[in-house]
Amino acid sequence: VQLVESGGGLVQPGGSLRLSCAASGFTFSSYAMSWYRQAPGKERELVAGISSAGGNTNYANSVKGRFTISRDSAKNTVYLQMNSLKPEDTAVYYCNANLYRLDYWGQGTQVTVSS
Repeated sequence: VQLVESGGGLVQPGGSLRLSCAASGFTFSSYAMSWYRQAPGKERELVAGISSAGGNTNYANSVKGRFTISRDSAKNTVYLQMNSLKPEDTAVYYCNANLYRLDYWGQGTQVTVSS
């Protein structure tokens, strides 16, 4: 099983980034997918989630209206489009795949929002 995140980097406040998470080694279409983040000194928190079929999404209040999660089953990839980024969005972002008690994590990608 592999989850490989990409797309992180340094961006100015107000800017945008799109994170990608390429999945392999499991039946992607059966798993709910989520993005979490962890800032220095803070606990890991859920940012956004999408159901296995893609019909349902949920977001942390802090990112609603700015972030959009989506998935492409043909590419076994989940995305997180992040707009209007703020310094408080700075964190390591992790991709998660979940099916009942099965939980897989990526290695994370750093997002830094700073002028």
